Amino acid sequence: MAMASAEHQALLTAIAQDYYYSRASISELADKYHTSRYYVEKYLTEAQNSGLVTITIQSPATRLHALEQRFQAAFSIPHLAIIQDAANPTQTVDQVVTYAAHQYQPLIRTLHVVGLTWGGTVYDVIQHFAADDVPALHFTQYMGENMKYHSQAGSTRMVEMAANKFSAQYHTLVGPLYVFDPEARRLLAAEPAVTPTLALCQRLDLIITGIGTLASIDSIPVWHAQRDRIIPPDRAGEAAGVLYGRPYTVQGTFIAPDDVPVFGAPLTQTLAVPRRLAIVTSKFKTQATLGALRGGLLTDLVMSEGVANRIAAEAAELQ
Repeated sequence: MAMASAEHQALLTAIAQDYYYSRASISELADKYHTSRYYVEKYLTEAQNSGLVTITIQSPATRLHALEQRFQAAFSIPHLAIIQDAANPTQTVDQVVTYAAHQYQPLIRTLHVVGLTWGGTVYDVIQHFAADDVPALHFTQYMGENMKYHSQAGSTRMVEMAANKFSAQYHTLVGPLYVFDPEARRLLAAEPAVTPTLALCQRLDLIITGIGTLASIDSIPVWHAQRDRIIPPDRAGEAAGVLYGRPYTVQGTFIAPDDVPVFGAPLTQTLAVPRRLAIVTSKFKTQATLGALRGGLLTDLVMSEGVANRIAAEAAELQ
């Protein structure tokens, strides 16, 4: 009896997956599983009633156009979306991430090279992309590995996951994010395993990034131990955020950018990328996001209402 029950559960699962994931029709399922249309519909209903299948209807994200206009008047950012907060923080994050994925997937399909960083928000956006088929598209790292090797949101895994979503190609950058010896950086950049990726970075059409803080650096033991070599100790108090591996102030000025030992695309090259997108849902990123806006460090920003309101309360430009 237990075996029959297990077999029946497996049948329900298989039919539900084909119907909801593969979009097979009732007739196609009846033919595939050698049953009638009546039983296919019966099994699908049973799958819902038993909890095997749950259906969630997501209300479309609401953009706050009046608040966006205030930000557009205050900051030079061409593409901005502020998403209204939902009933709870989890729903808010999901709506911002879903909006970003759905809004930018059509753009990505038209591009050639997309650069990715790491982080939970970028990971979530990639997860929300629909399965696609763009074999000429390339996803690439444009900075070295952040050293979170045990994280699904690490930079190497990120480009591979995004490429799988689009049936595209991906390229990794062999080496750590920070290489402290200048000669070692130069020699590493000349290695045959690295030069093709660095060459591809010269053709970036879009960067998708999260916005970091010094806590991002401190969360990785090796960078925390070497933090004085990433940012001068006497200027650490000025750091509002970290973008492209480099700390910057709340006014949007990079702190000693020529001295930050980033391994990857030069900062001037990164800032010349036509589209640079960040997605922000955390209210702890208020100052970091404000600095990015003031410095013109991004061309595209999707953020939650809560983050925007905190920025508005802090920024004199919006008063």
